[in-house]
Amino acid sequence: MNTDIEKLFKDTVLGHPAGLFILFFTEMWERFSFYGMRILLILFLTAPFLSNNPGWDWPREHALSLIGTYASLLYLTPIVGGWIADKFTGYRIAVIIGCIIMTMGHAAMALDTTLTFYLGLAFLVIGTGFFKPNITSIISEMYKTRESKKDGAYTIFYMGVNAGAFFGMMLCGYLGENYGWHYGFGLAGIFMLLGMLQFILAHKIFGKVGDKPARKEAVVIPTADRNETPENVEEEIKAEIKLNPFTSFDYVLIVLSSIGGLLYLFNDPLDTIYDYSLVPFEIGGMSGTNIVVLAALAMFLVLLVTRIARYLPIVRDRLIAVTIFALFTVFFFAFFEQSLGSMTLFAQDYTDRTLTGNSANIFRIVDTLLTTVPLIIITWVIFLLVKKTHHRIAWSNFALSLAFVIIWALVIYRLVDKFSQPHLEVDATWFGILNSFFIITLAPLFSKWWESKYNPSAAMKYGIGLILLGLGFAILSYGASDIPPGAMTASVSMIFLILAYLLHTMGELCLSPLGLSYLSKLVPARMIGFMFGVWYLAIAVGQKAANTMGGMIDKISAEYSLGTFFLIFTLIPIGVGIISMLLNPVLKRLMHGIR
Repeated sequence: MNTDIEKLFKDTVLGHPAGLFILFFTEMWERFSFYGMRILLILFLTAPFLSNNPGWDWPREHALSLIGTYASLLYLTPIVGGWIADKFTGYRIAVIIGCIIMTMGHAAMALDTTLTFYLGLAFLVIGTGFFKPNITSIISEMYKTRESKKDGAYTIFYMGVNAGAFFGMMLCGYLGENYGWHYGFGLAGIFMLLGMLQFILAHKIFGKVGDKPARKEAVVIPTADRNETPENVEEEIKAEIKLNPFTSFDYVLIVLSSIGGLLYLFNDPLDTIYDYSLVPFEIGGMSGTNIVVLAALAMFLVLLVTRIARYLPIVRDRLIAVTIFALFTVFFFAFFEQSLGSMTLFAQDYTDRTLTGNSANIFRIVDTLLTTVPLIIITWVIFLLVKKTHHRIAWSNFALSLAFVIIWALVIYRLVDKFSQPHLEVDATWFGILNSFFIITLAPLFSKWWESKYNPSAAMKYGIGLILLGLGFAILSYGASDIPPGAMTASVSMIFLILAYLLHTMGELCLSPLGLSYLSKLVPARMIGFMFGVWYLAIAVGQKAANTMGGMIDKISAEYSLGTFFLIFTLIPIGVGIISMLLNPVLKRLMHGIR
């Protein structure tokens, strides 16, 4: 394996192996297709039948119920996909399987039938489970002998994620809104196919890296507490590994709570949309759905508490800290993920997106720079990659180059269209790209902050992130304050939505990238797989909660106002953020010196 890793580092681009950029572009096209399709979902499902671009004319509550279940499952299937790759297929084969299934999913969604739509969503959920955890595992394996370069590699890879999301939402959104929803879905599928071909045709460059299941390495628990010594920490870790195996009771709780959670996820849209319940009973006035989800939650909490309680004090304290951070993560994503639900609806129905005169010209210039500058940079990277690898992976480079020829053609066509309009109308999906743009521009600043002497503690970062998230909704609440109760349309200035995305992205940079880092530092080796599952479960719960709460937009705005709806989303994150800051001393003690 080391021989193959050394070979990878012989052909370098920007100081990193060419293989990293194969993964970069594979991830970019997967994120292009994923976000390009996802930004269209809420608009397609709620679009009226009788319109120039007809959709399914669903109530917003119904659409967000389905999207919530879909988004939750996207964070649950990677737990299974990672396990299958570890045990059976290896990372690269798992990525290819994921690409094939997702390509089938996008192709199904491009067809205009109910059956193929649901089948497409199912394929995307399954394919993501194979793809998402394993492409990053290949990077980890590639850099086993180059640990000092791993942070830089993941930074480059993360830029691919955001570049794909940026162009996917922009171009799929443009085609979907202006020419037909299924053109947008179809474009997502085309780039998923090209990404898959580029990866498969470049397999020679990796050798055996990611080819066979790799053994999990133990996670070393650092010691940083003044009252701890390396010797007593090591003894405690050895003791907990012997003391705390998974029991039959643990496995029963895992299975039952998983079944209960999945039953709720599938039953919620069935009950909401089609008035059909998988648990058609009531006990004491409580519906079967609520009984199932509360029972699943209770069993999971019993599992978590009993597992943690069996560890010795230092490890137990750190696991309690991770659990508290996971709870904050649920709250964060429950509100942050309004971006592809209620905030997209706000952009479409309540935002003044028509620009004229100087405002239109300024937007056209800014939009042109936003679009072409990153595309020029990425095209230059492709040139460097092709220059290094044309003799080894010529057909892979051809697929990649073809994809970028199509991207450039679409970008130029879109810009010409925007410049030719006498009265410019900004697409509702355009606002979705702001998160990716702000991440790319602000990430280096936040990285410098975390490396400085002013680096806040974990609890403070979570608190700052949640408060910034709440302040973003405060701006939307103020912007929507003049909209009367029950109004289905309005013309609020787009500046409110832009500022909200800015604050939300700053909050994300405080919190989202740090969670898995703290998890890897705080969790013992034997518990790492289980706690990663807990972490993804927290995000999945947040995803479902986000769309469940977003589905209340019509009810709350009709009874009170849209400003009140966003005010609720202001107060709760700020309140939870303050609680996180107040818990800072407690969490520091529980973490035993880990930063």
